[in-house]
Amino acid sequence: MKPKPYLYLLTSMYVAGIIGLNIPLTAPLFRFLTPFNLLASCGILLYFHQEWNRNFLIFITLTFLIGYFIEVIGVKTGMIFGEYQYETTLGFKILNVPPVIGVNWLLLVYCVGSSFCRVTKPLYFKVLYGALLMTMFDFLAEPIAIRLDMWSWHEITPPLQNYIGWFITSAFLLTLFHTLKFRKDNPIALWLLILQICFFGIQSLIF
Repeated sequence: MKPKPYLYLLTSMYVAGIIGLNIPLTAPLFRFLTPFNLLASCGILLYFHQEWNRNFLIFITLTFLIGYFIEVIGVKTGMIFGEYQYETTLGFKILNVPPVIGVNWLLLVYCVGSSFCRVTKPLYFKVLYGALLMTMFDFLAEPIAIRLDMWSWHEITPPLQNYIGWFITSAFLLTLFHTLKFRKDNPIALWLLILQICFFGIQSLIF
């Protein structure tokens, strides 16, 4: 299957989200659709994965579970990312955390890891620079996510602890991505990562 039609589809989805979330009449609908957008994005990403072997299944399972349960621990204790809670935009919650957040971790780790997979550098370079990129992405996304009622912080702004926790968690999951043996190049991954960055970047200019 050629990726180009899906690139157009993904682009239209994110452009529609940018527009719809900024029109008062349609904003509630597009907030409701946010978790479905994440699920569709991840589904298209995985559809173009090129080697479904045991190692890849281990990667996606562990990344989803670790991403989800580290958020559960974070919400319950405040010890990982700081004091925060999930609101309504990301959908229904189990243990006060929407399961779709595990999908979000999987999507971001896969996209970043795949984007670095052909870089001819040592493992530590791919992991550290990938984790730094993910942390910078979180820094960009935080104000928009708060305004869109994805989550909220007990403090006025996210604490430094949040970004340290993001970096460490990202580095661990990216290490899994790069060390487990499966084919890592994906024709959708880099474009989807760019769309995510553009979505939050444009929203930050609009707000």
